[in-house]
Amino acid sequence: MLIIKDINVFYGHVHAIRGVSIYVKENEIVSIIGSNGAGKSTLLGSIAGIVKITSGEITFEESILPLHSYEIVTAGICLVPERRRIFYNLTVNENLIMGAYLRKDKKEIEIDLDEVYELFPVLKERTKQYGGTLSGGEQQMLAIARGLMSRPKFIMMDEPSLGLAPNLAEEVFLKIKEINRRRVTILLVEQSAFKALEIADRAYVLENGKIVISGIGKELLNNPEIKNAYLGVI
Repeated sequence: MLIIKDINVFYGHVHAIRGVSIYVKENEIVSIIGSNGAGKSTLLGSIAGIVKITSGEITFEESILPLHSYEIVTAGICLVPERRRIFYNLTVNENLIMGAYLRKDKKEIEIDLDEVYELFPVLKERTKQYGGTLSGGEQQMLAIARGLMSRPKFIMMDEPSLGLAPNLAEEVFLKIKEINRRRVTILLVEQSAFKALEIADRAYVLENGKIVISGIGKELLNNPEIKNAYLGVI
């Protein structure tokens, strides 16, 4: 579904992404793990069209490099950004409608609205509540639900468990698996390496802007290097 070939990204003189090549098959969950500053968010931003790449190729059915970010959303790619980035001064319902901003199919939007409320019943209880008054876990669910309102084929999630208590993080991961069961392909960047590898079909390890390890998610859980560097196990 997504093929990235040898992409490079510079921030001034800083070589942030160094010849990265990855692929994601339809209906997979693929995780990217790595330390802070490894380039994970930059990689997602380059796919979303909000970070300019210096060289390389990104293909989603066809090359998406000539496209603007809004055109990439229309093509079926959605980014749920780090730290939620919801609209604090809009209600839950208004936030969700904003997720469908580029769509014109009003009846289908209403159907999708019902579906995200079914997936996230806590949001249905708070439709008229302002986004800024929600808890951290509720805001994360709202950010994911808003992304789903664009009706993506491929959704990227950047650190969805960031700042959440363990029980709320666990609930978010359950929702991610449910979204995948609904035939949405997922590329996940996540600080919790254990959870990211546990739910992933495949995974990549990014260090200093380069892919250093890749493989089946559950197999990487038993990799001694991964255990030592990311799971706190020697």
